[in-house]
Amino acid sequence: MSAVMDRFCRRHACLVAALAVVGSLAPAAAAPVAADPVADFFRGKTISVLIGVGAGGEYDLIARLVARHIGRYIPGHPVLVAQNMTGASGLKLINYLAAIAPRDGTAIGMIQNGMPSLQAAGMDGVQFDAAKFNWLGTIAPIVETLAVWHSTDVTTVEGARGREIVTGATARGSITYTFPTLMNELFGTRLKLVTGYNGGAEINLAMERGEVEARDNTWSSWKATKPGWLAAHKISIIVQSGPRAADLDAPLVSDLTRDPDERRLIDLVLSGCALGRPLALPPGVPADRVAALRAAFDETVKDADFVAEAKALNFDVDPIHGVDMQNTVARILEVSPDVARRAKRLLE
Repeated sequence: MSAVMDRFCRRHACLVAALAVVGSLAPAAAAPVAADPVADFFRGKTISVLIGVGAGGEYDLIARLVARHIGRYIPGHPVLVAQNMTGASGLKLINYLAAIAPRDGTAIGMIQNGMPSLQAAGMDGVQFDAAKFNWLGTIAPIVETLAVWHSTDVTTVEGARGREIVTGATARGSITYTFPTLMNELFGTRLKLVTGYNGGAEINLAMERGEVEARDNTWSSWKATKPGWLAAHKISIIVQSGPRAADLDAPLVSDLTRDPDERRLIDLVLSGCALGRPLALPPGVPADRVAALRAAFDETVKDADFVAEAKALNFDVDPIHGVDMQNTVARILEVSPDVARRAKRLLE
């Protein structure tokens, strides 16, 4: 009888221990999953990716490339829709983002990279503070170039001093206007500006039709949008600015002068090279959503599918992250009053 009782007690003790373990696990199993307020906000939402220039150019292509991929990395997986908002070569868009766009993370702007320098120079029409924007990132810095159509027989800066060259641009304040104007002011080139084009693609058509003979464009954009022109020597790059392109044989504009004041002016007017094709959120977006969107951008530019598509489009991927861009914008805005006044005279 004692053996039977002993077996019963041992079984009872095991049962009690098992129930105790189950009981200790039950509260953890029943605990609710922690809420994610960012995911909850973006779930089912649409984010507008607004592009400040016309379709078909580098800004447009890169904005749409990012929009196709970044949604996978945003909590809640919202839908992203790219659309163009043109006017005053990007000024309309950035003023809209500063004053009207929703400040909840559902509007992202592909900003014209010269906008902080316009603010630093005190240009009319600036109704924004670039330092208050939440900069997300850019896929790479850029190299600005001045390209001249082959029919001019101009292949150097010296050649551009020797004859008038009709040069296409979008509007005053855009890099398509400011770079040629800077060259005229400092180095005596004779680039006659014609404005009013809606974007780089329109200026390219004008070059093919013989309406204009030159334009500013980035080296990456030439390689992405007009590789046939490069192969057929339809254009000559006479000068470049930004990080020197290893595959481009043209002088840096900063190397054309030894005057420190002129170099500071060049640094301000062409400061957009360090910002690439920048994406930004309006001021006032909640910090947790800004952090989530910056993290999503950082993951996107590492994504194998994104990198492969960028390569197929002939775009380099050498990203600059949002926090670093924020610091770059702050430095641009710290320009001295003397340089700002000179830049304003140049850009007006």
